[in-house]
Amino acid sequence: MKLLLHICCAPCAIYPLKILKQEGFDVMGFFYRHNIHPYRECQRREETLKIFATSEDLRVIYQKGYDMEEFIRNVAFREKDRCNYCYHNRLQATARIAKKGKFDGFTSTLLYSNFQKHDTIEQVGESIGRTEGIPFFYRDFRKGWKEGITVSKERNMYRQPYCGCIYSEKERYFREQKPEAGTPEVSVPEVGGQRSGKR
Repeated sequence: MKLLLHICCAPCAIYPLKILKQEGFDVMGFFYRHNIHPYRECQRREETLKIFATSEDLRVIYQKGYDMEEFIRNVAFREKDRCNYCYHNRLQATARIAKKGKFDGFTSTLLYSNFQKHDTIEQVGESIGRTEGIPFFYRDFRKGWKEGITVSKERNMYRQPYCGCIYSEKERYFREQKPEAGTPEVSVPEVGGQRSGKR
């Protein structure tokens, strides 16, 4: 079978690629860019994947453009459901390329992560497969989670510290600082000779 593998990043591709090759699949990769923010982070992941792909003799299709604005417009005010939108966009793009390229099916390295919603990914992938007319290949790659981490560290790969979008970047790094006892929570400058705000 000729299979198109959506790749989030190089470390996530290590174990799925190994297993698919062992099972005799002819694998090609696809790197989707719009959900990875900021742009420098996207570039760093892509550069790491290019090095990995060369070492593995893996052909990869790299998405052109960088429509961050479209991603943000579609998740604004629905941030809690952004993952579903993100899954759909990435898998739909992969399915359409796979169909156009006459692949036998498509899959994703999302299925390697312990932090992704596997049931949702499977449902979305299968639904898109039916709509686009190309099979979604589901496989639970999570048992290779530790192996992928070990290999990526041994190979000194860049390992991203958050999922990809600007919202997950905030969740990873931003922490509310609680005020010390006896200090005001908000300092509001005087306006018109009066003070307002929470103290």
